[in-house]
Amino acid sequence: MSTLERLTSDLTTSMKARDAFRTGTLRQAIGAVRAAEKAGPMAVELTEEQVQEVLVREVKKRRESAEIYTGAGAAERAETETAEADLIEAYLPAAVSEEQLDAIVADAIVSTGASSMKDMGAVMRAATAAAAPLGRVDGKALSQRVRAALASASS
Repeated sequence: MSTLERLTSDLTTSMKARDAFRTGTLRQAIGAVRAAEKAGPMAVELTEEQVQEVLVREVKKRRESAEIYTGAGAAERAETETAEADLIEAYLPAAVSEEQLDAIVADAIVSTGASSMKDMGAVMRAATAAAAPLGRVDGKALSQRVRAALASASS
């Protein structure tokens, strides 16, 4: 069953259970996928990977909103955004673990022969390519790890 089919099936279940929070969040996620399908000159059906990319963007938006709400003192709204992000994230493949990420970064540095921060682009390309088949990777976390590893390698 595809991710979009799971979302739709779970939407129906949540509507029958009268779970307003889950129903609203799933409707927003499905709406984002449908909007992405209609974006561009012609409407197309998204592949599974493209659907997951849309969901990753939706999770990222909600996490960023939660940070903004927390900074503004709106804790209740931040909790809602975080809960929505967690719900949508459940439909995504598991994220790469921190240990795997460290190993990927180390391998990428060795394979590219990187020795300083100016090699960060090459290391990021290699690390991103190596991490893609393993699961979902947070680009920001990957970038931070590459930056830290290159900083310690050059010193």
